[in-house]
Amino acid sequence: MHYFNKFKKCVVLIGFFAFNSFAHAGSYEDFFKALQLDDVKTVQALLQRGFDPNTVNPKGVPALLVAVQEPSIKVAQLLASWPKIKAEVRNENDESPLMLAAIKGYLPLVKQLIENDADVNKTGWTPLHYAATSGHVAIIELLLENSAYIDAESPNGSTPLMMAAMYGTPEAVKVLIQAGADLNVKNQLGLTALDFAVRGNRQNAKELIETGLQREAARKARNQATVAPATPATPAKSATPATPAAASSTAPAAPAVGNAVK
Repeated sequence: MHYFNKFKKCVVLIGFFAFNSFAHAGSYEDFFKALQLDDVKTVQALLQRGFDPNTVNPKGVPALLVAVQEPSIKVAQLLASWPKIKAEVRNENDESPLMLAAIKGYLPLVKQLIENDADVNKTGWTPLHYAATSGHVAIIELLLENSAYIDAESPNGSTPLMMAAMYGTPEAVKVLIQAGADLNVKNQLGLTALDFAVRGNRQNAKELIETGLQREAARKARNQATVAPATPATPAKSATPATPAAASSTAPAAPAVGNAVK
């Protein structure tokens, strides 16, 4: 009888673990199916039952990245706001959820990711590069407000302004210039932002950058003029002495030397 009871307990435990395994397998499939369909209610229900929001798909990609890439924006925003979510994850191209949200213009998602400590200044290509490439001004401004480095260098040394000049919009170029982007920096190919605008046949961007360069040159010239030593004043010439006849006449006296040179 004793052995029978032990055997019965073992059967119950095996059944319990098997049920949990099957349940988890079902939840896994349901989760990623709902994610692809942007079915936020099903995803939320699974998360509330304890499903891990950082679960990776069969290809090893975290759920948050999958949601942004799909795109399944409602699910992505839910995941980005969920407790214990890992906002700073990368895909095989070293792209983060924040970068993908920035290039696609998903402003509310960008805000949520930044609030959850997504890296604004990751090395290599940055979220600011991606926002500038698509010309999303509101996201550019938000990233700059959150201390994004305006002259961040990509692996080949290109800056966000270069990307905006060639691929973005005139508005994005203007915002970056007004925020203090370096107009003279060159990438590893020796190209400046102006070169990018010319190569991209972006006339508006070209004119904005040229205007910025002209203003920089004028400002530099004014600064140099301010710090340059003053030229010594030329001594004033002596006034010609009045002739005795003039001195004795009733005509008004000649102005004093000091007044003459004023």
